[in-house]
Amino acid sequence: MLTPGELASRLNKLVISIFLVGHQKCEPDWRQKPRTIKYHSVWLIIKGKGTFTIGGTHYPAEPGKLFCFAPGMIVERTTDPEQPLEYYFLRFHYTEVYEEKEQWISRSAAEARFPLEGMYTVTNTPQLIYLMEQLHMLWKRRGHMTAMRRKIVLQEFFLTLVADFRAQKITGDTTAAIELTQDYMVGHYREPLTLEGLAQMAGLSVSHYSRLFKKYIGYSPIDYLTHLRVDRAKELLVLSDYRLKSIAGSVGYADEFYFSRIFKKVTGFSPREYAKKHRFTPAK
Repeated sequence: MLTPGELASRLNKLVISIFLVGHQKCEPDWRQKPRTIKYHSVWLIIKGKGTFTIGGTHYPAEPGKLFCFAPGMIVERTTDPEQPLEYYFLRFHYTEVYEEKEQWISRSAAEARFPLEGMYTVTNTPQLIYLMEQLHMLWKRRGHMTAMRRKIVLQEFFLTLVADFRAQKITGDTTAAIELTQDYMVGHYREPLTLEGLAQMAGLSVSHYSRLFKKYIGYSPIDYLTHLRVDRAKELLVLSDYRLKSIAGSVGYADEFYFSRIFKKVTGFSPREYAKKHRFTPAK
């Protein structure tokens, strides 16, 4: 399974279009015989009990379980007659579209596998149910603003899901420690920060801190710090006339040549190329 940070990164690259949202209360004799799934879908179980079989493997269908189905899966679904299932579901299409080093990259669903498949245990069920209720209500309405709202709620649903997975992996105290160092880097990126110093601030060993930070944030601590510095340098290159040496120093790099190498590695452009491409030039 992907880490929460990796999952968030993959989901961030997707443009998802919903084409059906539903709410179903099953009859006691409800059963779906084995079938090949045609569409991507998410099912959130909210009441009752049952069994979902995916590729020959049986999974409990009960509150606190979420299922992600993908085309080609062979699935059988049944309910417990004494505790009939109730669930929300949504079907969707998607494509992968994202920008990398100022180049747009696009891949179809056939080329970019959806990052969630199978059964997942969730703990923040009330919030996920609320968001499904909102999607179900919005699905019954039409209009361009309603469509925008559906997209926002869907993003919030997946964000809540990623946060749920993260909370299951990391304890509250550790989460607070990681966020403390994250905030510290945002406020002190100009300073000569070290991995050892950040780990000490979090009260963790260097190796444990690095693993947890990557799992929680999606970047290693040093990569996160590098992106903070490069993002600030981008602003200065576009909005100011400072010399390159001054800009490098203001974002934590004493050596302007080392800064230039790091900047090009992250953005695909040298600082001067980036400034020439993006700097605002007043009309004469």
